[in-house]
Amino acid sequence: MGSHVVGAVADFPAGTRRTLVVEGRPIGVFNVHGTYYALKNSCPHQGAPLCVGTVTGMTLPSAPGEYVYGRDGEIVRCPWHGWEFDITTGKSIFDPHKCLVKTYDVTIEAESSPEVETYPVTVESGTIVVHM
Repeated sequence: MGSHVVGAVADFPAGTRRTLVVEGRPIGVFNVHGTYYALKNSCPHQGAPLCVGTVTGMTLPSAPGEYVYGRDGEIVRCPWHGWEFDITTGKSIFDPHKCLVKTYDVTIEAESSPEVETYPVTVESGTIVVHM
């Protein structure tokens, strides 16, 4: 399992995503309300590119006759057949105990400085690193 810089924090504003290939694996990196998540870009149903699907929310448990919408930006819907997955956990909305998509750890790390004599600086941004 290696660590791979996939971009700067500034490149991933809240609500954005990017698909890429890391160590030969297709993944999607999402910024959900300021927290970063990475999922395998393959739907377990038939291998569709899951991470290019619609990012949405869902209806939440509520009283009869009442419809409460929430979790906006936390659900990704497969572009082929509409299967929905929780971006924050990789679990299926329909069957969270048996159907899931692989997730990867994501950390924010300070940008590294070169190994040369430098003057004091402050770090104002970081990089996004995916651990596989």
